[in-house]
Formats: sequence, C-alpha cells, structure tokens
Amino acid sequence: MQNDNDNQQVEPRKPLTPAARRALAEAEERRRTQKPVELAEERGGRGGAEPSRFGDWEINGRAIDF
Repeated sequence: MQNDNDNQQVEPRKPLTPAARRALAEAEERRRTQKPVELAEERGGRGGAEPSRFGDWEINGRAIDF
C-alpha cells in the first residue's frame, strides 16, 4: 500500500543566504546560553496535564471544554 504523498516530487530547498546562516547561528547560540525557566510550584492544583495548554479540563473522567 502506498501513500498518496509517495508520488509527489520534492523540490530542492533554496540555498541559505549568508545573513540567514548568521541568524540561525545566533539563534542557536541564544538557545544554548539561555537559562531554563523556573516555574513556581503549584499549590492545591489538580495535577495531570495543563488544561489551558490542551484546551479542555478533565474532572472525574469528563472532559469539559470551555
């Protein structure tokens, strides 16, 4: 069984300009030197996955969208 995408031709990427290479190198350097964010410990939270990130709340096994 073949995917529909198997028949498509992939266009080669354009070469990066020197400015783009410099920007990527600078971004990588910033990522390496950046300190990790320390979040305050949650008190009295519900535990589990962060509901605001996943778009719903789960209470007693029910997902409640808001």
